[in-house]
Amino acid sequence: MANNLSKTKRSAPKGKKAMSHAAENYLLSLAILHEDEMLPHVSELASYLRRIPIEEGVGTTMASVSGMIQRMTADGLVFLNKEKQIELTQNGEKIAKDVVRRHRLAERMLVDVLQVPIELAEAEAHQLEHSISPGLLMRIEEKLNYPDTCPYGRPIYKSDDSPLRKGRPGSIRLSESKKEISYKILQIPDEDFPLLKFLVEQKILPGEIISVVDNAPYRGVVDISHGPTSISIGMEVASRIRVAKA
Repeated sequence: MANNLSKTKRSAPKGKKAMSHAAENYLLSLAILHEDEMLPHVSELASYLRRIPIEEGVGTTMASVSGMIQRMTADGLVFLNKEKQIELTQNGEKIAKDVVRRHRLAERMLVDVLQVPIELAEAEAHQLEHSISPGLLMRIEEKLNYPDTCPYGRPIYKSDDSPLRKGRPGSIRLSESKKEISYKILQIPDEDFPLLKFLVEQKILPGEIISVVDNAPYRGVVDISHGPTSISIGMEVASRIRVAKA
């Protein structure tokens, strides 16, 4: 078994340098933003990267992010469109999907097999994603019975999947919900630990049923009830929670 795993160890093709952990984190972040139907400017990407665990050593100043995007552009992974937004190239998207796949299967393994608390699994997965070989990834996926989503409801891409998905078919953002209607939660934001901890404590998790008491843009919140609990969720957070009518 060790022999087979070693044959599938991730390595750079001959003559090419291995991708840095920082570059993989950039691709992961860009893929998530793409799923959320957002093409970021450098400043917006810098802001998003601040949610990644500090142990990952990802530079988040404008200078460091600009420098990394320049290097990734030279490597054919990203490009800036006419509006100066960052887009993935075809090769960049292919590599990004692989990083996303490793990250989300690691999250699933941590929660489902190792019983790591769901609010901690996102940060722990960052440590694992860089080291999982293709052979080990296949064994993890098989052990987990080929899951379709991570613990937070985002898609786990198959090895031969089509392009990155935008939004989620059959779902709306919680910020688009109607009052006095019940919804099933499909997806929650997972990259912001304080927010994730709050959502876990309030049981705002994929599979849970909530009722919208009021959708009040004039107050900047969506009021929901979950069992006996009433919660107000800001519009920015509500726009990143995906739901479907229960």
